[in-house]
Amino acid sequence: MTGVEILPDASQTQAAKRVPGWLTTASDHRIELWHSGFQGVPAADGAQFAELNANEVSTLYQDLPTTPGTKLYWRLYHRGRQGQDTMALDIGAPGSMVEQRRFTDGNTAWGYYTGTYTVPAGQTTTRFAFRSISAAGGNRGIGNFLDGIFFGTAPYVVLDKTAVPAGPLDVGDVVTYRITAKNEGGGAAENLTLTDVIPQGTTYLPGSLRIVDGPNTGAKTDAQGDDQAYYDAQANKVVFHLGNGATSADGGGLPNTETLPAGTTVEYRVTIDRASGGKQITNTATASYENRLGDTPEPLTSTSNEQVTEVKPAADLTVAKAADATTVTVGQTVTYRITVHNAGPNDATGVTVTDRLPEGLTFLSAEGPGSHDPATGQWTVGDLTNGANATLVLRAKATKAGLIDNTATATANEKDPDTANNTDTVSVCVEPAPSCCDPCAGQK
Repeated sequence: MTGVEILPDASQTQAAKRVPGWLTTASDHRIELWHSGFQGVPAADGAQFAELNANEVSTLYQDLPTTPGTKLYWRLYHRGRQGQDTMALDIGAPGSMVEQRRFTDGNTAWGYYTGTYTVPAGQTTTRFAFRSISAAGGNRGIGNFLDGIFFGTAPYVVLDKTAVPAGPLDVGDVVTYRITAKNEGGGAAENLTLTDVIPQGTTYLPGSLRIVDGPNTGAKTDAQGDDQAYYDAQANKVVFHLGNGATSADGGGLPNTETLPAGTTVEYRVTIDRASGGKQITNTATASYENRLGDTPEPLTSTSNEQVTEVKPAADLTVAKAADATTVTVGQTVTYRITVHNAGPNDATGVTVTDRLPEGLTFLSAEGPGSHDPATGQWTVGDLTNGANATLVLRAKATKAGLIDNTATATANEKDPDTANNTDTVSVCVEPAPSCCDPCAGQK
């Protein structure tokens, strides 16, 4: 590859290789491109740059669709080739452009320039053009290097947040929050930092931070070294530094969707707390970034859509069972008291306690709210409000000597966040009558 190419402009559609998007007023429709380092001239931005004077003095331009009232930013690098070269920047509707500024630079360094332009009323097409004014040496085919051109709107980050699974969910379930950031503007969104406060009623799942897509996909997170994302326990939030060049301390730059259509996507996970039973979990993510197209950085922010997750009611049932006497003789009555308590956080519906009498006990009676089926041992309690108790007094006749274990287990329609306390067992020693020995010896 040579250090310079002179290619047809975008109007020459028959050409196999041309410069896309750019047009020239040169009669031969040719644009001259230099590769960085050719004849000792480095590019100011990227690997190549243009020379306005290709084979003749000309103007290099583009036409863009624009919205009236929009503030546009421009920036460029300019440099002379053989000495002091001068060019002008013209912006406006095609056929009625206005000179914005002239640039004169020598051939020892690139000059860097920025500015703004507000699209006038009724102007839906805007042309920005770089016009050669003069060049050192007097050769019509030499002069005015141009690089790092940008003409467009400020960055505009749009956040989209989703929750998987969508719900309704149960207490104790894990929710994956995924946030996609896209730059729908023109310039890069610099120093991009995404922050998401952990939703109230959930607990962050350690080590779940991940950059799913976009710049630095698969970068380390807090569980692997805090390279680009971390969990702030004091503020109860997750923080992601995103974009090209992001580090553990600062965000990077997110290109616009023309360059990066999918943007960048991150995720983290939370566990639904007991307190969220029967409620909604709501959450939004925010991003802070900078527009650096102007002379000074402009701080900007954006907020995601609100993600709402429905949580099903939960009821923590606790069973406590006791016997009036732990030692009886055959033929005596064993009296059990079974209490079921709803520790919430929501009302319990369809509460049942199953207490099937084991061999050695014969049902006599049951007293308490709801109904009791002696054949199955099922006590149908019904509904039990948050904080309420219900007690069943169950009487049975001891018919066989030995150590008898009797268990009661409670269930309800709602998810129980702690099933360890749903069951209670009581042991009763039944002795022969009259007592001649201890049938329970060695079993207590």
